[in-house]
Parts: sequence; C-alpha cells; structure tokens
Amino acid sequence: MEEKETMIQIDNVSKIYKLGEIGGTTLTETFQRLFAKIRHKEDPTKKIGAKNYNKGEKFKALDGINLTIKKGERVGIIGHNGAGKSTLLKLICRITAPTEGEIGLNGRVTSMLEVGTGFHPELTGRENVYMNGAILGMTKKEIDGIIEDIIDFSEVREFIDTPVKRYSSGMYVKLAFSVAAHLKSEIMIMDEVLAVGDVQFQRKCISKMSEVSKKEDRTILYVSHNMSTIRELCDRIVVLKNGHVIFDGDVEEGIGVYLSNSFGEDSTLFDVSDFLRPSNSLNEVHISRVELLNKEKCIYERGEKALLKLTIDSYAKLTDLRARFIIRNSSDYPIGTAISNSFGDTNNNDTINCLFELDTTHLVRGSYTISMAIIHLDDNGNDIIYDHVTRACMIKITETNKREDKINRWEQVWWGNIHYPSLIAKKLP
Repeated sequence: MEEKETMIQIDNVSKIYKLGEIGGTTLTETFQRLFAKIRHKEDPTKKIGAKNYNKGEKFKALDGINLTIKKGERVGIIGHNGAGKSTLLKLICRITAPTEGEIGLNGRVTSMLEVGTGFHPELTGRENVYMNGAILGMTKKEIDGIIEDIIDFSEVREFIDTPVKRYSSGMYVKLAFSVAAHLKSEIMIMDEVLAVGDVQFQRKCISKMSEVSKKEDRTILYVSHNMSTIRELCDRIVVLKNGHVIFDGDVEEGIGVYLSNSFGEDSTLFDVSDFLRPSNSLNEVHISRVELLNKEKCIYERGEKALLKLTIDSYAKLTDLRARFIIRNSSDYPIGTAISNSFGDTNNNDTINCLFELDTTHLVRGSYTISMAIIHLDDNGNDIIYDHVTRACMIKITETNKREDKINRWEQVWWGNIHYPSLIAKKLP
C-alpha cells in the first residue's frame, strides 16, 4: 500500500514561557499587587491555592515534542490541564512560535482554538465567512458556491447578517465550526470549544469531521476530555503529560495510559492542592489531599467499601458542609453521584480531615475517576459550591465472580457501568 504524504511534521519542539507579575491581568490588579508588595502584604489578587511565580521565572509548556501526522489521519490529543495540548495547537496554527525546534505544514489550516477566534466582532456572520475564505486563499466565486451549505449547517441563518459581537457563545461555535468544516483546507484543528454548543450540535460536528476526513482525506487534530467523542472520531491518540508525549498509538490503549498516568500507577494518595478549579467554585475551602485508606493500590473487589480521607483547608467560617462525589467512567461520563450527610462547620484558617465511605456494590469491572465538591445546601435545596476538584482520584473495580462471568460477560459499551441487583422473575399461570 502506498504510504500517505506527511501533513504535519513536528521536530524536537519546545515552548518556554516567562512567568511573573506582568500580563494576563488588568492595570488595576497590577497596581494592587504593587502596593501590597511595597507594604509587604500578601498579593490581594492571588487565588486560593494558586502557585506563586517570580518575575522572569521560566515555565516549559512543551519539551522536545516529535510527531509525524499523515494525510487523512484523525488524531486525538489528550492530557490533563497544563499538559501542553492547547500550546501545541497554537504552535501548529502559527499563533505563537516555538522556542526550539521546527514545525512543517503541508497544506492550509482551519482551526477552532477559542470561542470567537478568527472572527471580527464588527462584521456580520456572512462577512466573516468571506473573510475567513479569503485568508485561506479562496476566491469569492469559490465561497459563493459553499456559502449556503455553511449557513444551513450552522443553524444561524436568521442571524447571518447580524454582527457576530451580538452572538451568544453557542452561536459563535456553530458558525465557526461550519466555516472550518466547509472551507477548503487540508488540515482541521479543533480544541475543546465544541463543549460550548448543545449536545445535538456536538454530535453533528463529530459526524461532519469524520465525513470530511474519510471523503476528502483531510487531516484532523482534535483535543477533548470527552473520551467518548475521542473514541468515535479518532483513529490515533497522542497523550501529553507535563509537556512530553508519553503515548502515541492505539485509541483504547492511549485512553488507558491517560487514566493511569493522571494519578500514578495504582496510587492511593492524591495531592490535588494545585488542581485547577472551575469558575463557579467560591474557593472558601480547599481540598488539598485525597487518600484511599487501608489500601496499597487503588483496586477494589466489587462490593468493597472504599474509604476516602479528604484533607480540607478552610479560609472562612462556614456551617453545615457536605461532600459531593461524582463518579465518571473511562469515557469521562458521569455515571452516578453520592452526597454525604453534613460533616459540620469550619473556621477561618482551619484544616480538617474527613472520612467518607463509598459503596462499590453496583459498579462493574473497570476504571473510574471521582470528582468531588464541598457544598452547602440552603433551605430551598440549592447548593453553594465552596470547592470543586474534577477527576481528583481514581479507583479500579475488579470482579472475581466466575460463575456470573460465565452466564454473561458484562458489555460496558452497551450495558453501562451500573450493575443493578438481580430482577425477581415469576412465571405467571
């Protein structure tokens, strides 16, 4: 079989950023930090749990990346926050330059890295379509021939002649993806912006990417934390960790490497103090550590009780706190949630340890991650989220019931991850 031509060649690429006090914040915050420093006070703009960086300190976002991507390949790039995924895509798209190494492209690139990237806010949706086509070297006649397809796919026909600055983030994504999918380029790059759109449109986008890759032999790079869409779209996976490629190959094997290396091989102690927190987390308490007690490895026989010890730092006086545990399967889908009873109150500058017992009776064999939050439920049943850690720890469930395995092998893809108690059957007269 004839070998396909190379579309992206990445040779020994590294990217180093200089960190410090300048950049990324407002002028007001810069002055606040300056005055606090003069008075030898703590930085008032620093988020709880955030790491301090000195001015001029260097951070290596990518370290010696080597990749060769062929024509028509659909490559998933996965890794946890800070692994270097978005930095790699920005280098490929020429948004920023590598500190070391070289990147060669054999074709035109369309990309979606952030909501609104590549659109001029003052131009209408239609005008932005023509502008993006012109940037790719397409003629007006060529764009005229596909403009209706772009508008139909985007589902924003009613607003196509409205300035895009008035679009919602979902409308932005729909039009931007439609433009990227229909304009004539050889390489298509998608960051996790599709998560902004509705679920039905996400499915439509995955189907479209698969279609253009197979029919037009377009090369696709796709970044996502959603392992299900990775499985559906990609035929190859690259796993990044701390700026290094730790795996490049089969999709299922790559997902297994991603999950295992996220926490360390069979680890029972998880330092989550530096994990990124979502914007809706108030950060008035901070989960700093999760420990699986009485275990040398994070492996449980189905039905065992998993004992989780949380170390929680408090920065405020809070009352009636609870913990919420969200269990996710290997596709990163939430499959169940457990909420604890109240474990009490906290004081300012306080550290407490809490023990929680998780029943694994109904989890089938497989690997699971657990996201956890510290919450307060008000009188109306609404929850106030004080801290939230996504994918804080991992547990693995095994099954040694050989008789049950012989009766029917559990097919997770079709049957799910929850094994309900056996049904009671009675033959009617």
